[in-house]
Amino acid sequence: MQIIKPKHHFDERDFDKVQRRLHQRHVQMIAIAGTIGTGLFLGSGRAIARAGPVGALLAYIFIGSIGYSTLCSVGEMTSFAPISGTFPHFAARWVDPAFGFATGWNYFYTQAMSIPVEVSAAQIIITFWDPNTKHFPAYLSVICVLVIMINLFGVRYFGESEFVFSIIKLTLITGLILVGLVIDLGGGPDHDRRGFRFWKHPGAINTYLEPGGLGRFLAILGVLVQAAFSYQGMELVAIAASETQNPRRNIKKAVQRVFFRILIFYILGIFITGLIVPYDNPNLLSGTGNAAQSPYVIAINIAGIKVLPHIINACVFTSAFSAGNSFLFTGSRILYGLALRGQAPAIFKYCTKAGLPLAAVLATSAFPWLAFLTVSNGANTVFNWFVNLSTVGGFFAWLAINASYIGFYRGLKAQKIDRTKFVYYSRFQPWLAIWGVFWLTILILINGFDVFWAFTASGFLTAYINVPLVIALYVGWKVIKKTKA
Repeated sequence: MQIIKPKHHFDERDFDKVQRRLHQRHVQMIAIAGTIGTGLFLGSGRAIARAGPVGALLAYIFIGSIGYSTLCSVGEMTSFAPISGTFPHFAARWVDPAFGFATGWNYFYTQAMSIPVEVSAAQIIITFWDPNTKHFPAYLSVICVLVIMINLFGVRYFGESEFVFSIIKLTLITGLILVGLVIDLGGGPDHDRRGFRFWKHPGAINTYLEPGGLGRFLAILGVLVQAAFSYQGMELVAIAASETQNPRRNIKKAVQRVFFRILIFYILGIFITGLIVPYDNPNLLSGTGNAAQSPYVIAINIAGIKVLPHIINACVFTSAFSAGNSFLFTGSRILYGLALRGQAPAIFKYCTKAGLPLAAVLATSAFPWLAFLTVSNGANTVFNWFVNLSTVGGFFAWLAINASYIGFYRGLKAQKIDRTKFVYYSRFQPWLAIWGVFWLTILILINGFDVFWAFTASGFLTAYINVPLVIALYVGWKVIKKTKA
């Protein structure tokens, strides 16, 4: 069967000045590094505390199906057009230029504001060893400088650093799953065989806001949103495409391999933690932000195993650092892609001879320093507002990817192009994209549902302000530029 490798303006290198220096191993690990992070190591405990072991497991499996639809959609479009800007450009090309503008700036803001979140998380993790608040600014400064320097060295150094961080993450989660299994089967120093004890007492599914069946449903609903945040990052394979060697082949392999690795780690991780820690353990919601909050560390401490909590905390620190590193990379590349297409100031399309979009990297490098707002209580409130405003941005990004794919699919049909001859295609399309669009729309609408049980204006705005902001970006560009779908 002949494989179609389209030759069009997507392949013109005089348009896109970045250089292809990432190998297949880098692309796969970048996606894993962007997805497996503190959300799995620490956030899984909050998920189990909210919905119970079975409730959390069901939520993560369901959201995994939406993540799969998104990855298949972005993978097929990216292997067809491996360029800078990726899915914001796809949204502009196959839906509407105004939709691409709104998608690009929404995603840039989401990524940029996620950098100080991870920098702050890395600093908080250090408090496991050094709780002295006077040292916090120094730790923040060092972390910010290191993250910025790695990105200024270029994509090759970024790729190698993420490869190393991903190996650490995979080693850690594999080790934790095995240790958790040993503890569950009674192999710990306490020789307590837990089995499925905690599924019976305190129970398989917790309640939230309401008693009975409604409360259990709301608990799972609440974890759906958290699980979606945890899975976000798989789309990084697309953002790195323009700097990947032989991108069509390597993106295909990354899409085929990465998702199932991530899904297995998340599902196994949630399953094991639900076996070894009851959902009513108060430490799951301690709010420390370091390894003490991890369900694995809680189980390890209960079992009487020494030293391991320190090793876990060190690995979780590299996880937060890696996430900040990835967000700076993706934010700068999105800004560069917007500038290339006239949707951001032209200065941001400046690229060095070595293929580094320097202006975009420097502009995005201003955001890590916002982590210093967390040092002051008053400023920390403002910082949390900015962060919360960006959290729903990931849902909009996934929604845009799936909606763009539907436009892409319709275009291929209209031109009678056989997509089965592309380097990569998914046989379940366009139903996967439709599935993604439907459920992501629902998630955006219900992400702040719990605010209606104890309504506050700040809580409502935090949950839903992104909706009018994205609409304003779309309508504003459409009116100014008079774009057509």
